[in-house]
Amino acid sequence: MTQTLERPGDAETGRDVDYVALARSLKPVIDAEADAMEAGATITEPVVDAIAEKGLFWLLVPREYGGGGQDLVTSLKVVEELSRADGSVGWAFMANAFSTGIAVGYFPEEGAREMFAGPDKGITAGMILPTGTGVRVEGGYRVTGTYGFGSGSHHASWIGAGFVVQDADGNPEMNGEAPVCRVAFLPRDQIEFLGGWNVMGMVATGSDNYRVDGVFVPEAHTMDTFSTVPVRPEPVYKLGLLGIGVGGHAPVALGIAQRALEEIAQIATTKARPGYPTVVGDSEMFRREFVTHEALLQAARRYVYDAHADAEAAAAAGEEITEEQRARLRQVATWVQKVAHDVVTFAYNWGGSASIRNPSVLGRCLCDISVGAQHLLVEPMTLVEASGPILAGYLEEN
Repeated sequence: MTQTLERPGDAETGRDVDYVALARSLKPVIDAEADAMEAGATITEPVVDAIAEKGLFWLLVPREYGGGGQDLVTSLKVVEELSRADGSVGWAFMANAFSTGIAVGYFPEEGAREMFAGPDKGITAGMILPTGTGVRVEGGYRVTGTYGFGSGSHHASWIGAGFVVQDADGNPEMNGEAPVCRVAFLPRDQIEFLGGWNVMGMVATGSDNYRVDGVFVPEAHTMDTFSTVPVRPEPVYKLGLLGIGVGGHAPVALGIAQRALEEIAQIATTKARPGYPTVVGDSEMFRREFVTHEALLQAARRYVYDAHADAEAAAAAGEEITEEQRARLRQVATWVQKVAHDVVTFAYNWGGSASIRNPSVLGRCLCDISVGAQHLLVEPMTLVEASGPILAGYLEEN
């Protein structure tokens, strides 16, 4: 589908919009739709429409195109607020808005304007890793492939398909020793959706499998998968595909953990358990564990936003983002998954029977954070990859 953007605020005066507050304001409609989304394994229309009406899908689209023109830290905070309302909503939104940011920052201007600059602004989703093939033909590519994990694709108008470029004989084009890889976004009516999303958590993301079969994609609707040079001048795009794409996973974890703390704080005010003289919330043991886990979450939140703000400030100053800064973005995006999982587990365990009865916000939080932490972009091995530049910084200082 396409969405007509009704950007809030006063465009004529250029008044800034508080997108974080707008995201927070959607919690009532998301709460009301939570059970229906879980049952239907997709974000429901009232939630999609509410997000679109606030202009949130286009946070990372330049103001020149009629988008929000926001920095990455603000965009991360929007993801956190939506994830606090519901993990699946935050995750699907992250997949939509951040893939849009990548597309608009790295696509040829002709393609980006077609997709995002008109009154019917595209919503993107889909797999951009090069798991398909694209035969080079005049004016573009014929793309074929089967893809998985199309989070947010049920309401997206453009679907991503990463591919390895091939010549007419089926041989991969090479750039040195590496194959040439590109990302295409195709109109959803050219995609065959296959379903297949049957999981324990992040259920409503609707991360279905899909197929592309010999579809022509014009050059203007493709980009270099591993490009480090954006076509747009805004600092946010200098963070690169990984900086934008990986970063969005961190605030999803933060939002789910924050919601779990909010839930258990309320439950503990009335919950009685054997062996406790009054309600659980009066227990010194509960209170000590609560403030300890709350401190961990506060620290994680600060590091997430500080690390991204530091890298983005370097880009805004016209400086090269250092290897250590990029490593810290990888480090914090993965590390926060463990912190959030520990926080949610604490809340879930203290919830007792309130955690296990369906529908249960705490039960959903535990399932969502467990599934989110399995994503390959926040796989524990990424901490090993990040360790080199971080360790080098310590060695240089001594």
